[in-house]
Amino acid sequence: MRKTILTACLLLPVLLAYTPVWGNDQECLGKRGEPLKAVELYLKDAELGNVAAQFNVAKLYFLGLGTPKDYKQAAKWYRKAAEQGFAAAQYYLGFMCYHGKGMPQDYSQAAQWWVKAAEQGVARAQCDLGSMYNGFLHGVSVDYKQAAKWYRMAAEQGDIDGLYNLGSFYFLGRGVPQNNVYAHMWLNLAAAGGNKNAVWARDFVAAYMTSKQIAEAQRLASEWKPKMVNELANMLIPTSTGWYE
Repeated sequence: MRKTILTACLLLPVLLAYTPVWGNDQECLGKRGEPLKAVELYLKDAELGNVAAQFNVAKLYFLGLGTPKDYKQAAKWYRKAAEQGFAAAQYYLGFMCYHGKGMPQDYSQAAQWWVKAAEQGVARAQCDLGSMYNGFLHGVSVDYKQAAKWYRMAAEQGDIDGLYNLGSFYFLGRGVPQNNVYAHMWLNLAAAGGNKNAVWARDFVAAYMTSKQIAEAQRLASEWKPKMVNELANMLIPTSTGWYE
């Protein structure tokens, strides 16, 4: 039931923004709250090229809601939506390319789709590209300046991993000039967002700072506000790891 509720929360903004195909709750949901007819309802509009319906069909196949889980069908419909420029679908298609779900594993293709999503403001794609260029993920040659660029874009939208990695880069002087004040600031924001590693890292950095520098870093963190670029797409993509299993 928790998975069904989560999925409904993820799908609803798309439906409200793009298409009325959800219909009424009783028509789409069975007695136990399962979306028994959702795929059938979305499929008609999806086959006519409705990008939101294509995304939702893919999502239901991906999670196995109202239909057996089918990664090949999910990949097919994510691709159709992605090719129409739907940013969230571009991210998911890249994810499926990277992990070889429903298609042969292809790191290079994953990078290409994540670039498309990232350029449309998808924070998760920006952070994953940063990790590719940082050498944590496959797909591109290591380039710390590029990694810092994408981590910064993710961090500025409030992505917790982006915040943590950008702070780490400032401490190490990796891809950016070494700066303990900025390192502390970004790590402090990541820690406030729930990243436990950031708590330790922030305190480690603080040991190399004066009290004046720490105060400045804390001021910067308190004044900082995230700037969401693509609210819809970012709402449709979980930021925690392991969500797809």
